[in-house]
Amino acid sequence: MSYDISDAEWQVMHVIWERGRLTAQEVIVALEETTEWSPTTIKTMLHRLVRKNVLGYSEEKNRYQYFSRVKREDCVGKASQSFLERVFGGEAAPLLVHFVRTAPLSQKELSELRKILKEQEAKQ
Repeated sequence: MSYDISDAEWQVMHVIWERGRLTAQEVIVALEETTEWSPTTIKTMLHRLVRKNVLGYSEEKNRYQYFSRVKREDCVGKASQSFLERVFGGEAAPLLVHFVRTAPLSQKELSELRKILKEQEAKQ
């Protein structure tokens, strides 16, 4: 299944993933903290995400409660694979080299990367 989620819709999904079942008003309040979107814009995105089958809803006390129909990890995986294909021709090594060279990494993050690389070497 492909999840064609726009950049703006990702912001809506992050709110839902972090907080669980929410009414449209609760999503609006959460996004007012970080965006300048109107309530109408946010409701439009909720409806689009329902049409895309990424969000579901149930009616409770005359209000819709929105919930995720997909796991964050699944969406991240699909988006990551799409990005890898589009930008790096499906090659993981250039992507990793780019991010390691350009992203400021803490000692903890560097240690984690070393650990992952050692685990990958052991599998080979």
